[in-house]
This record gives sequence, C-alpha cells and structure tokens, in this order.
Amino acid sequence: MIMSDADFRKELEQLSLVQQRRVGAAFVRNVLALTADPVVAKVVDVAANAEEAGEDELALAFRNAKAAALESHTRCGADSDWQAQAGYFVARAASALVAPARQAKAPAWEAAANARMARTCGMIESADATMHEESEAQYRLLEQFLDDI
Repeated sequence: MIMSDADFRKELEQLSLVQQRRVGAAFVRNVLALTADPVVAKVVDVAANAEEAGEDELALAFRNAKAAALESHTRCGADSDWQAQAGYFVARAASALVAPARQAKAPAWEAAANARMARTCGMIESADATMHEESEAQYRLLEQFLDDI
C-alpha cells in the first residue's frame, strides 16, 4: 500500500515511459474538470494511448498542451484568477505526459505534482478539497494501475 510520496515516487520510477504516461493520464483526468480547455482532454487521451501514438502525434499533443498552458497562464493576469491558474497547472500536467522522450525524466511525477497544484488553485476558489486528498487519490490511482499491469 502506498502511504507516502516517497513510496509513490518509488513506484512511479519503476514504470516504463509508456506506463508513466498512462498512469499520469489518470492523475490528470482526476483534475480535468478544473480546465475549460477541450484541447487538454485530447492531450490526455494521446498520453493514455501513448503505445499506439506515433512520434508526430505525441509532438503535436505536446505543442497543443504547451499552448493551452500559455493561454491559461496569460488569463491569470494580476487579478489572481485561480480558476485560470488551475487550468494552467492541468495543462502543464498534460504536457509533462507527452513531452519528447529526451525531456521526459519523470512524466508521471510531474503530472501528479502539477495536478496537486491545480487542485490547490481550485480549492482556493471553492474550498472543497485539499492537496492531501488529491495525494491520496493519486496513491489509489497508482495502486489500481499497478494491480492492472
């Protein structure tokens, strides 16, 4: 059973790049409601099916995710738009999953960390969840993934 971030990271490090992309997609789907950008959902679909995606499809998904992150970031502005900030972190999480292999050092961990930041921003707006709850949800998602492989 995964009880800490140390255990979580250790399990993630043992996964192949394709497996990290697949489980990372589950982490991002868990916070997908925090973004209004439909492009991000498509990027997550590519990551979830990375073993079937070609390099061109991954590269396009990466560019789209980076553009979505930039778009969300520019909407944040000086007014501290927490919903836009949450969308930014969701897009960053998605982009980590489809980053080129040479850049993808720990895509599932990067997705998880950005998903937690997205949840924190969403929490500021609605106060309905905590980062601890998001961590626990990610632990359960990884356990389910490991049980299925």
